[in-house]
Amino acid sequence: MTAGHPEAESTERIEVRGGVLLPAKRADIELHTDDGLTLVGELSVPADRAPVATLLTLHPLPTAGGFMDSHIIRKAAARLPAQADLAVLRFNFRSVSSPRGRSEGEFGDGETEGYDLAAAIAFLDEQGLPTPWLVGWSFGTEVAIKHGLEHEIAGAVLLSPPLRRATADELARWHGAGRRLVAVIPEFDDFLRPAEARQQFASVPETELVEVEGGKHLWVGENQTRRVLSEIVRVVNPDALPLGEHWPA
Repeated sequence: MTAGHPEAESTERIEVRGGVLLPAKRADIELHTDDGLTLVGELSVPADRAPVATLLTLHPLPTAGGFMDSHIIRKAAARLPAQADLAVLRFNFRSVSSPRGRSEGEFGDGETEGYDLAAAIAFLDEQGLPTPWLVGWSFGTEVAIKHGLEHEIAGAVLLSPPLRRATADELARWHGAGRRLVAVIPEFDDFLRPAEARQQFASVPETELVEVEGGKHLWVGENQTRRVLSEIVRVVNPDALPLGEHWPA
């Protein structure tokens, strides 16, 4: 695994915001799907200790510009290995390009992306990484809901779930499945706002709904970014809270 970027190794106390890159071991990786595609991604793990859990991140809609560098996912990989002792896997779904490269294949509208999720889970198993959690954002939540229960995961954190592609039956399967389900709902979401979310998730009454006052679908701005990352850490490794605003803290 390759070392982090030089700026990640600095011992200078810096403000944690924007594009800051905290210490981690980072490596470019490839995933291989059962339907014959190669996907590109990156694995980030804590620089000097074993991770306590693993975030498998699933990015927003490819046809609307979503990719592994969508900012919440990129910042999770940049910050949380250092701040919360988490491994973070991010990758481009099939057909998606980023500076890391292009994943093969064609957009599958959430269906064939199930193969992509399976390939990522298999990679985590091969690496021996602990306690996988799905962290989906927008379209990524649809993939998590539709296909997540096929795998041994601790649960899923859903950021701005649209519930456009995941059916009511697919969501209802999570009831009693023994996997924790947390949905982070922005007050001013473009697709699913808190009142409707309470109705839609009623089929899975154990779902924890986190309603974010002032939140929007894209979580733009450092305050919203920090809130979302803190909610993820609260679920996966609460002992790491609060996330510091400077590094080293």
